[in-house]
Amino acid sequence: MLQKGAAGEKRNHRDHEVKVMPDRKETTSDFEEREAVRRRLRKKRRKEVLYLRLTVLAFLAILLLLMGVEKFMNIKQHRAEEEFWEETKDAAVNTENVAEADEGGLFSAGLKIDEGTGKEDTATAGGSGDEGITHIRSCSEKWNLILVNPWNAIPEDYQVELEELSNGQAVDARCYPMLQQMMDDCRGEGLNPVICSSWRSREKQEALIADKEYRLIRAGYPEEDVAVEAAKTVAVPGTSEHELGLALDIVDSSYPELETEQENTPVQKWLMKNSWKYGFVLRYPSDKSALTGIIYEPWHYRYVGKEAAKIMYEEDLCLEEYLEKYCS
Repeated sequence: MLQKGAAGEKRNHRDHEVKVMPDRKETTSDFEEREAVRRRLRKKRRKEVLYLRLTVLAFLAILLLLMGVEKFMNIKQHRAEEEFWEETKDAAVNTENVAEADEGGLFSAGLKIDEGTGKEDTATAGGSGDEGITHIRSCSEKWNLILVNPWNAIPEDYQVELEELSNGQAVDARCYPMLQQMMDDCRGEGLNPVICSSWRSREKQEALIADKEYRLIRAGYPEEDVAVEAAKTVAVPGTSEHELGLALDIVDSSYPELETEQENTPVQKWLMKNSWKYGFVLRYPSDKSALTGIIYEPWHYRYVGKEAAKIMYEEDLCLEEYLEKYCS
């Protein structure tokens, strides 16, 4: 029985043996096909690697280009600022008299200061980049007659107490009552004046002139002219009357644009005729640019006090001329 079972088991085992077929000989065509597939795969992988490398290189190139452009812009802005300060320094040193202003441009002449009278306290501004700019306390340091222009910076120790207006603007609290009276009387004539700019911080002024220079560069101005050109319409930080809290940009609501055509609006016609009664003057007249250093702005008003405003209006004087005539 045992032998029979063993034999049966052996037979059963043979029945389940796997029959191995002999390998088929590879033909030449099979080999060539396999090699062709391998070549295609290798070529595809090489393309993928090359594409990846090119993508990485392109990204690095763009990154380096952006870094170079940023560095170039910083260098250009720094150089423009240095050139501007150098030009204003030369203008302040070489000027002889406001009445003999050079016809060549806005920055070729400045206010002559009579240092022998002792009535005007002048001192060289401190800090980097301020060489050639003077700090002037006008007419025995009267706060309302402080001269600020491209050649005369705001005194380092100047402080102002601000009064906030209903629209969020702010002015020196000392001139606020007369400003409010002027605006009320203007509105009483059926007009609608709008104060679009008043006191500005130093940071705000820096942002404004940086934006102006950027727009000039985009417009195609030569790099060497950008700083000077920008300063004709936007004061260099530290030389803006807006930082005093005594300057205002006022427009007509029917034409809220800071453009020369502003002079033709009903609001400007009224202000140009009546602002002096409240101690305000049109700071940058069309025929005084060589003295003020700023182009014509028929919207920019400055508080100087009723006494000075009356004289300036009647004698057609800008602030520089007034100080030269009455405070030297």
